[in-house]
Amino acid sequence: MVAVRMAASVLVTWTTLIVLLLAPSALPEQWQYYIYSPASVGLWMLTMLVAPVVVCTVKWPWIKSGSR
Repeated sequence: MVAVRMAASVLVTWTTLIVLLLAPSALPEQWQYYIYSPASVGLWMLTMLVAPVVVCTVKWPWIKSGSR
């Protein structure tokens, strides 16, 4: 069960980050260059690697025991 909870935590984290990446698509087109600049996309990609580790570290008691 630990692996299932850990996988669920990672998938929820990645889903949230993808939604946050796509959310600015509704903004005017001239703003999108600044939001989707190479630096911001690079930081987003780095976050995709680092955020699951942080989430699993913070939520480790829940992942380990399964209780709220």
